[in-house]
Amino acid sequence: MFGLFKKKSPLEKLQKKYEQLQKEAFDLSKVDRTKSDQKIAEAEAVLKEMEKLQK
Repeated sequence: MFGLFKKKSPLEKLQKKYEQLQKEAFDLSKVDRTKSDQKIAEAEAVLKEMEKLQK
């Protein structure tokens, strides 16, 4: 409850977005492989942004 109003850091926001994209890619891999590959590419771009922030 005390963390209710805590703001997320940019790194935490990117981590959440990365996890969401990975989940969507996994779900799409069962139906449409090309869309899944697009989501994986988006997730990789987010991962690179995260690595830049960590340095």
